[in-house]
Amino acid sequence: MSACRTPLHPLALATLLFSGAAAAQQQTVFVTGNPLGREGAVLPATVLSGAALLQRRAGTLGETLDGLPGLSASGFGPNASRPVIRGLDGDRVRLLDNGGASVDASNLSFDHASATDPLVAERIEVLRGPAALLYGGNATGGVVNTIDNRIPRLQASGLSGRTEVRLGGAATERSAAALLEGGDGPWAWHADLHGRSARDLRVPRYTPLEGGTALEPATRVRNSAARSEGGALGGGWVSPQGYLGASVETARQRYGVTVEPDVVIRMQRQRLALAGEWRALPGPITQLTGQASHTRYRHDEVQGSGAVATTFRSSGDELRLQARHAPLGPLQGVVGVQTEALDFSAQGEEAFVPGTHTRSTALFLLEELRTGPLVLSFGARRERVRVGSDGDAASATGPRFGSAAQRSFSPTSAALSVRWGAQGWQASATLGHTERAPAYYELFANGVHVATAAYERGDSSLPTERSRHAELGLGWTSGPHSLKASVFDTRFARFISLDASGVPVLIAGENGAPGTAVPEYNFRAVRAGMSGIEVEGSTRLMTGGGGAPFTLDLSGGVDAVRGTNADSGEPLPRLAPLRVRVALQAQAAGWHAGARLRHNAMQGRVPATDSATPGHTLLDLWAGGELPLPGTQWFAKLANATDRLAYNAATVATMRGLSPLAGRALTLGVRAVF
Repeated sequence: MSACRTPLHPLALATLLFSGAAAAQQQTVFVTGNPLGREGAVLPATVLSGAALLQRRAGTLGETLDGLPGLSASGFGPNASRPVIRGLDGDRVRLLDNGGASVDASNLSFDHASATDPLVAERIEVLRGPAALLYGGNATGGVVNTIDNRIPRLQASGLSGRTEVRLGGAATERSAAALLEGGDGPWAWHADLHGRSARDLRVPRYTPLEGGTALEPATRVRNSAARSEGGALGGGWVSPQGYLGASVETARQRYGVTVEPDVVIRMQRQRLALAGEWRALPGPITQLTGQASHTRYRHDEVQGSGAVATTFRSSGDELRLQARHAPLGPLQGVVGVQTEALDFSAQGEEAFVPGTHTRSTALFLLEELRTGPLVLSFGARRERVRVGSDGDAASATGPRFGSAAQRSFSPTSAALSVRWGAQGWQASATLGHTERAPAYYELFANGVHVATAAYERGDSSLPTERSRHAELGLGWTSGPHSLKASVFDTRFARFISLDASGVPVLIAGENGAPGTAVPEYNFRAVRAGMSGIEVEGSTRLMTGGGGAPFTLDLSGGVDAVRGTNADSGEPLPRLAPLRVRVALQAQAAGWHAGARLRHNAMQGRVPATDSATPGHTLLDLWAGGELPLPGTQWFAKLANATDRLAYNAATVATMRGLSPLAGRALTLGVRAVF
């Protein structure tokens, strides 16, 4: 999809405020739908689409993005993997579907999978840095937006579509997706289906560690098989002046939980979305955009006997409206309002959080002033957040959550940026202040969290999380050659951290069995700091001519992040180590092939409750080309070609020793576009 043809998309607002290193692709890319009609080479975004997305697409959103500049994955086994941006995860990374809230329970626990399936994504956009001005404090780390065109925004004529089939991989995966789109005059429609099945993940021979105890050597990650399916229908009215449409989607997943060898999670989500836009309006408001969504989510944790041990439910509603005002001399801008409602409940053995209700309303604005090669941007966001707990149910046999309670917060965020560009050079600087209201589980948790093997206690008196952010970016582009770099520093006056108290909690056994002691962890606000660097570049080594044009490109990147709990002096947990990537790709008419080395240094800078993660170097090979049928191409990828045993430093300690990274695996696929 061409960036210049794509209408307004809410994620693009943030590109005007936060400038830094640009995307990790060889060609210049732009985040779609810039609301002020600007494009530039220095954007704080990574955009995956087309061939780049085809090559990187994996079973989870986290795995698909892992290894891009500043991005890693939480990696709780092969089925539950959320993106980690610059060392921040959970409620500090905002997941969006077509610019709207993605409602699930993946922020609550590392073993809960994201409901977003990258198999049907047409484009994935990642905004690094404090995007809180437009999406709230829970985007302090960044925003991940998955775009699937389920609500048509461009006029269509006739029938078009694509199909994609993948086989192989370390989990003996079989996956397929198909979509059809069509239109007649001002009306357009979309339909898609997708499905995936996978066996237990194959890894190099290793000795699993469970609670510090060595198990029998294995070559498969236990209880990691998965199955998923889903589909969507969408349609609406489209014209050169705007669009109005709706979509409905459903998705189901079933996957094993490695830390509990006899537990399977059954997850389902239904989502209804509405979106519209009207452009070229007369008067003081020249463009109006709105979107709304309603999402219902449920997952059951099923024991080996077939009994449902715990059921998690979420119901979410979102409404977002924004208006672009007419230019005031050289000043252009947008203002908007956003409301969200989230109801959450957990019932059963592992319900360590009570039923909660979160309501938020926010006002935001973004103004831009362009003077020659300089662009100044300013934005602000003011929120009102209420988080309430239902407390203990009347029938509760062992009260843990107390009586019903409610907290209110008023987070305020602001940012100022300046960008300059001339003669192939681009530079940027950003200063920002971000505030985040505590999440419901940070306030009200009180129970054993099996995924982390700890007793987690929330603190209902927690204040808003506050941070200040500074970033510098520099980029250079000349034809096929480019170099981009950024450095950032974030200081948290109040960082909500889950820290060990050093006091064990005795959990009573069932049916007279002896009790079990688990470590106690408390949510508390501490001072913390995070800083890092991201560098990426590419150069054209060779260009051939004649009847078969040929190119050979070298690309690479380096990134690192360092985080410290300033109150305790200990490192922050689950940070990716220094990473280096080097890739060589050859391309000619009808085919391409490449190789990439991924080196992760040892992560020895860890808190006392964790252990060091050894470094590793992995080799990936890939190739692809066109088939005789028009619009059809094949692709192949050999991941971890040397079958190196490797572990993910960003994985929670209870899972890391049970689930290494995938071993040598060949994936084959075919994609057809018509």
